[in-house]
Amino acid sequence: MKKDLSLNRDPENVTPTQSRTGEVLDFDGKVVAEDAVFGEIQEGDVNYRDVGWMGTTALMLKTQIGLGVLSIPKVFDTLGIIPGIILLLVIAGMTTWSNWMVGVFKLRHPSVYGIDDVGKMLFGRFGFELFGAAYTLYWIFVSGSAMLSISIAFNALSDHSVCTAVFVAVAAIIAFLFSSIQTLARISWLAWLGAGCIILKVFIVTVAVGVQGHPPSTSGIILESDYRLFGNPSFTDAMTAISTICLTYAGTPAFFNIVAEMRDPRLYTRSLAVCQTTVTVIYIIAGTIVYYYCGSHVASPALGSAGLLIKKISYGIALPGLCVSAILLLHLPAKHIFMRILRGSKHLTAQSPIHWITWLGSTFSVTLVAYIIASSIPVFSGLVSLVGALLATSLCFQPMGCMWLYDNWGAGKQEKRVGWCLKVAWSLFMILVGFFLTIGGTYGSIVSISASYKESGGSAAWSCANNDV
Repeated sequence: MKKDLSLNRDPENVTPTQSRTGEVLDFDGKVVAEDAVFGEIQEGDVNYRDVGWMGTTALMLKTQIGLGVLSIPKVFDTLGIIPGIILLLVIAGMTTWSNWMVGVFKLRHPSVYGIDDVGKMLFGRFGFELFGAAYTLYWIFVSGSAMLSISIAFNALSDHSVCTAVFVAVAAIIAFLFSSIQTLARISWLAWLGAGCIILKVFIVTVAVGVQGHPPSTSGIILESDYRLFGNPSFTDAMTAISTICLTYAGTPAFFNIVAEMRDPRLYTRSLAVCQTTVTVIYIIAGTIVYYYCGSHVASPALGSAGLLIKKISYGIALPGLCVSAILLLHLPAKHIFMRILRGSKHLTAQSPIHWITWLGSTFSVTLVAYIIASSIPVFSGLVSLVGALLATSLCFQPMGCMWLYDNWGAGKQEKRVGWCLKVAWSLFMILVGFFLTIGGTYGSIVSISASYKESGGSAAWSCANNDV
């Protein structure tokens, strides 16, 4: 078995150099013609390793920033502004470390493509299948949620002029066509558009709420904001709120696939720093301002908190971003399935009929499954929260603690220096907290689904009802 020499190097002390478009670099910055994941790179074939650091930043931003950013005011309403900001910063720090470990682990193990490969290294065949299934299922459910978000935007802009089931189908068609773009390098251009639209939308809503200076009126009555610095939530409500924060940072499982398609993976940390800083600043500013002026009366989704006109303007600006979310979130599980089928084969990069049939078959299958479950399950929104709590937290925290121990346990346990002991303690902390968040968030989601279903009975399959309420 060939020894992985990269384990003798320290990815933290690499000095990145800029690569030119089309060049693929190895750990030492040398141009290579073969990749450990995608195989030989030949002219005329599909070059997956073509994402620059700025494109990587856009892809990272788009996996995390969506309409979920406007769920932060509800989190602050549950926890209070001060505990909410503190917990948001804690989760941001923990997920930033997890995301950083993705880049470090990739540089040490160039053959890693996705989190399923990590599962195989840590736990053998069982880990490979378990992590792969969890990854695929999670992104399919989230992409289905993105389709519903697009239908909400269509309903808001058209005053529900068409059956909602038609809008969901249109969203699925758009997402399928563009998610079939083969490489993340090409999708990164759409990611810039999508991230820009979502950030602009959040900025417009935040400014409009600040100018308005009060919660949205109810039956013509203007209420006073009842914001709280400190909340008094039940355990279930607190875990649901914390789980919501975790979900707004839950792009981590996709970062393996993103770094695998970078031209120069040594620049990954630069992209990560820009992404996490931008996301955290937006979450805190938008969440605090909207909650301060609206309190518990904040609209859900929060786009309606500044009135009907601003709501329509915001949805109009957000619509391209929501479409890009669905595109990227469908591309990720489709690429995972595609790689499982063709990895190690010449058809992975060759423009052959087998290549195209497998690729389009993967994107179509994933889109169809996401569309069916989003349209047919009465409690789909609650189910997305449950899947996120169960799978997203499990893929964002525990594996990264295990990854550090996998690479550093054997080398450090002989000398047991203070720094090594602290890092071991941190890794174990990440694993234990990850399990706590997974169990607590899952419990909170189940309770919320039960309460919601008792109250509304869920929605009908392929419903025509207006979901912009």
